[in-house]
Amino acid sequence: MEVIKVQNLSKSFGALEVLKNISFSVNQGEVVAIIGPSGSGKSTLLRCITHLETINSGSITLTGRDMVKDGVYAHANELREICLKVGLVFQNFNLFPHFSVERNITEAQVHVLRRTKADAAARAVTLLEKMGLSDKTRSYPFELSGGQQQRVSIARALALDPQVLFFDEPTSALDPELTGDILKVIRNLASEKMTMVIVTHEIPFAREVADRVLFMDGGVFIEEGPAAELIDNPRQERTKMFLSRLSRLGDAS
Repeated sequence: MEVIKVQNLSKSFGALEVLKNISFSVNQGEVVAIIGPSGSGKSTLLRCITHLETINSGSITLTGRDMVKDGVYAHANELREICLKVGLVFQNFNLFPHFSVERNITEAQVHVLRRTKADAAARAVTLLEKMGLSDKTRSYPFELSGGQQQRVSIARALALDPQVLFFDEPTSALDPELTGDILKVIRNLASEKMTMVIVTHEIPFAREVADRVLFMDGGVFIEEGPAAELIDNPRQERTKMFLSRLSRLGDAS
């Protein structure tokens, strides 16, 4: 079953066309990785699907409901309900610095989902345990490492019970030694058949965890296919160049 369907999506900022007639879909339980050079439109695409940016034209269907059809958005109440079906984990955590870890996870549950404080707190405890952060409930973001903050942000996204989880470069703000913890969390979510779309430069990780990889450049998808097949044997010359360059950079480090 398709939980994401994007058709002919275009997005411009002034005269700059960032996304050019993009179409793709994601099935329930599927993990899709989007790779490509910086500035190719990957993050903008995620922001459009999660309604942090409005599109110029095209259609987006989430969990069987039209968020936007032929450039016309759903009415406010329906749009709000549809957007609650998806979660986004940002590359820079975006935690509230003046809230404890627990409150960062419970705040939206109480005010958006209308859960009781007790139910929201119980959900937070369960998720923090899952993230290996049971002892950080009363801590504040400044007391946590970058990797711990990112795990809290993943817990916050999961607390709203999304049907789809988006990750925008979830390890880009972390030291290399902290990256493994985040990739382990995403790997575990994949094993639980969580539907995920992951923008990443971690090519070995994308190969391991993703069902499909989409290579994006210049606001369009150049190539897509099964993760191992596309990464090991890309067909398009532009994909080959990109992966070869990343491989050389990895060898140099």
